[in-house]
Amino acid sequence: MKYNTLGSTDLEVSLICLGTMTYGSDHTQAEAFEQMDYAQEQGVNFLDGAEMYPIPTSAEYQGRNEEIIGNWLKARGNRDQMVVATKVTGPGEMVSYIREDMALDRRNIREAITQSLRRLQTDYIDLYQLHWPDRATNFFGQLNYTHQPEKDGTPILETLEILQELVDEGLVRHFGLSNESAWGVMKYLQLAELHDLPKCVSLQNPFSLLNRTAEIALTEVLQREEVSLLPYSPLGFGVLSGKYLDGQRPQGARITRHPTYARYLNEQGQLATQAYVDLAKNYGLDPAVMALAWVNSRDYVDANIIGASNMDQLKANIASASLQMDAELLDAIETIHVTYPNPCP
Repeated sequence: MKYNTLGSTDLEVSLICLGTMTYGSDHTQAEAFEQMDYAQEQGVNFLDGAEMYPIPTSAEYQGRNEEIIGNWLKARGNRDQMVVATKVTGPGEMVSYIREDMALDRRNIREAITQSLRRLQTDYIDLYQLHWPDRATNFFGQLNYTHQPEKDGTPILETLEILQELVDEGLVRHFGLSNESAWGVMKYLQLAELHDLPKCVSLQNPFSLLNRTAEIALTEVLQREEVSLLPYSPLGFGVLSGKYLDGQRPQGARITRHPTYARYLNEQGQLATQAYVDLAKNYGLDPAVMALAWVNSRDYVDANIIGASNMDQLKANIASASLQMDAELLDAIETIHVTYPNPCP
């Protein structure tokens, strides 16, 4: 397993980060334990969760993800060996059951961190992330930004001041952003420098062969400012494996279980997926492994967040860390990208 430094910190994180958003709903605790055990055996030292998880988000299951991670850390006695990341939920009707008047303000963040620490059974969180912005902007596939300053929510400076309190109290080591724009990242960095507040060290955004929009503006910001990209959905909800081509819906697969997750199934996305699958097969590669290895190969990616419905998928996904792609294959991938640029932003 390869390890990278997280942003400008001294934390060494594995190139593969185990995403856990289905623990507690699609995965039982026993299944989750099996996945985390195997991942750690393969050198994975980075776990990513959220107070909102598991998904699909619901009042019935909310928080079970962190509870399962906490139970595993306690059972294995390995908290000091793992880098644990979780997230505080942003505002929105879909999560209004978590707390009243959701926002990234002092009351909400304080309540969130208290409950996350309790569920995770730990005294501190290595990477505490803001799940999405507290303002009207583009995320979760939204396009065509509409300026609505009246919906700006909690001022970024106020959020940073609260995060400083958590760092000072030893509850959080570092903080990161998620589903954020280039402007948002720069504003957090600017205010942190001006007011001597914590600098964001990572950004967790969607990034895959079907969605390379981060390369338009974000990746320059990240590299110049020493902020790690932590891609999520690197397989586009599993679409890049090819298993959903030609209308297939394999039993037990994520989109089969949750058909509303159709973000990566538009016509152009399917055409691009077919091209990438054909390319992988021409090289004798598993399409999913090739897609993950391409993400792993980006200089600005320090940890690739993978998830798996079963152990076979998990083993293949983690194995992608050892695949080195030659220039010919990388050029062929670029040719497909030029033909089908960002079909699923």
